[in-house]
Amino acid sequence: MIDGPSSDLREWDDEDFGADLADSVEVSCPYCGQGIDLGVDQAGGEVQEYIEDCQICCQPLAVRVIVGWDGTASVTVGTLDEG
Repeated sequence: MIDGPSSDLREWDDEDFGADLADSVEVSCPYCGQGIDLGVDQAGGEVQEYIEDCQICCQPLAVRVIVGWDGTASVTVGTLDEG
């Protein structure tokens, strides 16, 4: 579980969120710890990286989605200052 801004990123795959890639995934904000929904776009390419504000605390999140050749997705969310 994510405890704060310096915590390790949590990885998700399609079994974690039980939806196809065109839907959304719930992740925990690394700043406030609240669950938020992020959209996952199957047509967005194999690797997707973008910044999205937390819907609760408005802090900027670094989002990375990697879609495997078999259609499974790995979603990581972190802070902008994480290397």
